[in-house]
Amino acid sequence: MPEKPDNLTFKQTLKMRRNYVGRSCKLHYEVSPLKIVRASRQYMYDDSGNEYLDCINNTSHVGHCHPHVIGAGQEQMSKLITAYGFLTDCQVEYAKRIVELLPESLCVCYFLNSGSEANDLALRLARSYTKQNDVIVVDNAYHGNTENLIKISPSRLKQHNLPKDDWVHIVPVPDTYRGKYREDSLSPGHLYAQEVKTAIRKAVDNGRSIAAFVSEIVMSLCGIIVPPRHFLSLTYRYVREAGGVCIADEIQTGLGRCGEKYWAFESQDVVPDIITLGKPIGNGHPMSIVITTKEISDSLKEFSSTFGGNPVACSMGMAVLDVIKNEQLLSSAKSVGKCLIQGFKAIIDNHRMMGDVRGIGMLMGVEIVIDKESRKPNKDAAELLVYKLKERKVITSNEGPDKNVIIFQPPMCFTCDNARTAVQALDQALTEVENEATQVSQESNDTIQVPLSILTGIKHKLDSDDDDDDDDDDESPNKRKKVSYEEMD
Repeated sequence: MPEKPDNLTFKQTLKMRRNYVGRSCKLHYEVSPLKIVRASRQYMYDDSGNEYLDCINNTSHVGHCHPHVIGAGQEQMSKLITAYGFLTDCQVEYAKRIVELLPESLCVCYFLNSGSEANDLALRLARSYTKQNDVIVVDNAYHGNTENLIKISPSRLKQHNLPKDDWVHIVPVPDTYRGKYREDSLSPGHLYAQEVKTAIRKAVDNGRSIAAFVSEIVMSLCGIIVPPRHFLSLTYRYVREAGGVCIADEIQTGLGRCGEKYWAFESQDVVPDIITLGKPIGNGHPMSIVITTKEISDSLKEFSSTFGGNPVACSMGMAVLDVIKNEQLLSSAKSVGKCLIQGFKAIIDNHRMMGDVRGIGMLMGVEIVIDKESRKPNKDAAELLVYKLKERKVITSNEGPDKNVIIFQPPMCFTCDNARTAVQALDQALTEVENEATQVSQESNDTIQVPLSILTGIKHKLDSDDDDDDDDDDESPNKRKKVSYEEMD
């Protein structure tokens, strides 16, 4: 009998991936990948039984494999799985429960399967309602993988060296640490909002019209940017005065992640015209929602999604809402977030590379720099830190336009003890990295940088040509034959 994939050795799994998975699909730890075989709540386990503290899997919103969510999905799956077009209690009950958590104006739901689908529909709704076309987005943002969304995701335009379309208008990230207007500016929120007003004026002068402003409320891929006061309230006003609508991408930030309240936009005293939610609402199950006003909804003549709003997804979505309420995860996000940010701020003066700590609730970022004076990003050190933290069994990632911000977006069941573990691990890892960087700097008589050549504990490298376990794997990808599980033994 062929072995099941879960029973393959690490090397077998790695070799199969190299044969059959596109090399542009990167692993999280590309230099030294992990083979994760199971997970529970805020912990993940590799094929050797090692336990890792998960600080980044926010799609597992209430915790990996939460028994109440899994049970709801299994129970519904045993009764009915159906595609679009049939009346089910699950969908209408779930829509009612979600709408009850929102301002009165946001009262109509569209069900889909992914955040990308949700953001794509949000653009369609905005254009249908306003009869206008152009979109304003924040620099370095990311909103999804479809062609339309790549066009409004400046981070992807830069990554793939793609041109910006004329209908896309990019405004500066409201970053008060390394952005155009910093914390010592007079009212940076007003200044960044003025950039939006200027973009609108330029578009109108060129005969164009604004359909929508699209942004996350707390900008995650930009490096956890919490907008300064007044930025969003003024921006929303300027966009609406120009006839556009305001779309809040709450895929990463919704359902209580910011602490105390269900929605990040509540922390900024704004009410969007359209919000989008993604897989966290189903604890990682493929589902998403667009929620908007009745007026905007009525402008769209017809919409369908083959599997959007299916009863299994809606049952799991309702179970997630149950867990958030029963386990008091909103207040937990606030208190645990406070533990995280206080812990990071307590060690920031001890580390010359620790430039800034920022965030809200369980959305936290630590900016790694060459030195505090220059604030120049230190991508190498941040990347090395991610591996150093992995050695300490803490899973994180480095994000931001310069890949120099260590991100903490854990499942909502994260505790203050977990927060202390994460802070202690970062403190120790930073000390190691800074000591190694000092040694490299002294030997090279150059500025402090951290090349990955000093990375410790490298075990596997996917693209290495001289890997000693690859003797039978030197054919070109187009010529490789399929290998059975027995052949790989």
